[in-house]
Amino acid sequence: MKTIMKLGATAALSLALGTTAALAENVKIAFIDPLSGPFASTGINGLHQYEFAAEALVNANGGVLGGQNFEIVAFDNKISPKESLIQLQVAIDQGIRFIAQGNSSGVANALTEAINKHNRRNPDDRVLFLNYSAVDPALTNDKCNFWHFRFDANADIKMDALTDVIAASQDINKVYIIGQDYSFGKAVAAAAVRFLTEKRPDIEIVGNELHPIGKVKDFTPYARKIVASEADAVITGNWGSDMLNLGKSVIENGFEGPIFTYYAAADGITAAFGETGKGSLRLVSEGPLNPIASDRAAAYVDAFKAKYPDGNVSQARITNVIEMLAKAINEAGSATDVVAIGTALEGMEHESLWGGTIKMRPQDHQAIQDVHIFAHTDENVKFDYDNSGYGMVVENTVAMASADSPTSCKMERP
Repeated sequence: MKTIMKLGATAALSLALGTTAALAENVKIAFIDPLSGPFASTGINGLHQYEFAAEALVNANGGVLGGQNFEIVAFDNKISPKESLIQLQVAIDQGIRFIAQGNSSGVANALTEAINKHNRRNPDDRVLFLNYSAVDPALTNDKCNFWHFRFDANADIKMDALTDVIAASQDINKVYIIGQDYSFGKAVAAAAVRFLTEKRPDIEIVGNELHPIGKVKDFTPYARKIVASEADAVITGNWGSDMLNLGKSVIENGFEGPIFTYYAAADGITAAFGETGKGSLRLVSEGPLNPIASDRAAAYVDAFKAKYPDGNVSQARITNVIEMLAKAINEAGSATDVVAIGTALEGMEHESLWGGTIKMRPQDHQAIQDVHIFAHTDENVKFDYDNSGYGMVVENTVAMASADSPTSCKMERP
């Protein structure tokens, strides 16, 4: 925190002196995600994480290119692909070159197609897509393009890690798969079936179903089917209110086995589960807070909480987006030449604030990194979520997960 404040004062001094660099135009990043509706809490917390990362990690350290600050410009897409395309065009019309989005692979699929088309038609006005959380594997496989970079592990990479844990447990012989009915939910289900079949062909998949995204208010019928199936474990890619409502209903209806998830943490979810989630909820993700990687990372979390007391540093990959983009801009020597910036991102290796190395795989623009399996608990929790006393503690780690995994991407470069 002291370092951040000191560097911030230095930046302020530069402004006072009126240097050319300090007066340069900000580098704007469009944040296109839900800021209203059922998934607003996820989007708003993500926005705050972006704003804080830009200020603490870039602006307070002198910006990029000798003094240009990062500026996050928020656009509410209401979790709608159609609305996202409208907001994308507004951002482009404002001269914004960088698009950050993560909530909903359905939205990401629409954006990557639109950005690819726009860049082909407008070579002097190109933009980059910084995907920080949409994990449909297709985005770095058949639908890959030069302009899209994914900083999160994709659904297949995460499921590979999750099923390693499931396969090693002799207490799990029956699994129920449930998810949201769109591209990501389908990808999670397909990966679960494939990896379980490969690793533990004796495991019986006793349920595999999808439900409408963001529309189910009462998950009791689903929960009762899960309990009746006598499943030993549940796998779900649900996020936001769908994750909370499904998980609560499953537990309240008597399910006592592990629930393996992609997004069962923070944004009110951790507080809502509280003691009921202990011994049950598991999460596959990156960027551990418990234990935390370093004093620098701990200071970052403390500073974020001081500014946003009700917020959570729940998506560590956001800091990777900001720091890696800054490095790429400085390497390219330009904040507008997105071809040069994209080329600098390709193959980049970055030491993450949260420990470990992030490598942007050049052949498909998929970030390769350590993936962890966390348990929801109040034991050994230094950094909790939702000010609840409960957080996520590392149980298993897969180093540089799926680093050699195949890709069907056939990258066409400008």
